[in-house]
Amino acid sequence: MEGAVGQRLKREYNLPYDDIVDLADIIYRKGGKEALSTIWKQYIDVARKYHLPFMVTTPIRRANRERVLKAGYDEAIILDNVNLLRQIRDASDVEMYIGGGMGCKGDAYKATEILQADEAVEFHSWQADMYMRAGVDFLYAVIMPALSESIGMARALERTELPYIVSFMIRKNGRLIDGTAISDAISQIDNSVNRPPICYMSNCVHPDVLYEALSRDFNQTVFVKQRFHGIQANASALSPEELDNSEEPKCSDPIELAQSMKKLTELITLRIVGGCCGTDNTHIDEIAKIMSPVI
Repeated sequence: MEGAVGQRLKREYNLPYDDIVDLADIIYRKGGKEALSTIWKQYIDVARKYHLPFMVTTPIRRANRERVLKAGYDEAIILDNVNLLRQIRDASDVEMYIGGGMGCKGDAYKATEILQADEAVEFHSWQADMYMRAGVDFLYAVIMPALSESIGMARALERTELPYIVSFMIRKNGRLIDGTAISDAISQIDNSVNRPPICYMSNCVHPDVLYEALSRDFNQTVFVKQRFHGIQANASALSPEELDNSEEPKCSDPIELAQSMKKLTELITLRIVGGCCGTDNTHIDEIAKIMSPVI
């Protein structure tokens, strides 16, 4: 998968996040499409170099109906973001899959405004349906901090009949932000839908943090070993709160990050690897180099 996008837009191109729709309106700002294209093409170059398929997701997890309408936009903001990725794919020569990124209603790092399952189905279905209409290849629920909303999100995504992935926001203690053990979250979501996610992941977390989380006795289960297959890794092992309040990106050496990524294969079978906060194409290159023989 890709590495960081939002942080790089802000740091390298002076394109900051919008207070309401986050990154969804970048394509409408001066230089926005060009910046996105440049960043994604760097990640595509890595995929080509190591002969790997490439999964890319729209950077618009905040583009739910409530926020889109509040910002004065309509469904076109989702369609336009997907169309940009389609244009990039059409111009590339790698095996590339376009995903629709979706996120929780509240703050994923603090688990605020957590929706109950039925509420989440209603809240997230509009965005999922827009992605289906736009023709994405898969749906991707990112940094989900709580079980109840994750269940509702999964129910909304399964209705589209598209493949989908649920990615958790986790802590070193082996639990989601709301305290649910990773293994329990997987088993409960799988048992709450007719068509489960194709796999589970974690993003916005350093591989060493995920390693510690998955090493907990209560996560040493068949659910984790058979269903948890990916990570979009932070370049820093700081906590979500520390990263969320940081003014500057926190980075680690690309080689060290890749080595930490490979260590995860002691616990799980990794099929999807990529980067999140603090990463760029140099991190993704080292990750691809060390992981391509085992993916």
